[in-house]
Amino acid sequence: MTQFIKTVITVLSFAALPTLASPQDILSVTNGDLTIEFTKDDIAKLDRTTFETTTIWAEGKIEFSGPSLLSIVGLADITEGVLTLTAVNDYIIEIPVADITDETPIIAYLMNGKPFSRREKGPYWVVYPYDSDVKYQNEEIYAQSIWQLLSIEKNEEES
Repeated sequence: MTQFIKTVITVLSFAALPTLASPQDILSVTNGDLTIEFTKDDIAKLDRTTFETTTIWAEGKIEFSGPSLLSIVGLADITEGVLTLTAVNDYIIEIPVADITDETPIIAYLMNGKPFSRREKGPYWVVYPYDSDVKYQNEEIYAQSIWQLLSIEKNEEES
């Protein structure tokens, strides 16, 4: 009986510990020797852009919210060059910093006002306002719309 009580106390003490973010909930941004790791709470504190758009991956209009990609990389002093973005499944794309703006794309962390899971392409998804302009409706932009985003890194060499 004493062993049972010890086990219950041990289990309850671990249950009282704060929940740590899983590695998939952390977005890392690297510029040379500087790496910043953003949690969901960190990203939620940043200025965000919200827009409704359809996507080629889902039915109907969806409201996406999140900070601009430019604002996130700016926090790591990235202002030029080429970014390499990597997803949880090791999908990798490159986006020239010159191609991003204060408004687009965003790193969406809310879909229809709620955080979304990996199953729903979250927790971070690079999204453009596809319906707002035909320039966002092409294969290059769709390929850059990386979901389950894990890391962003400034390339040391230009592509």
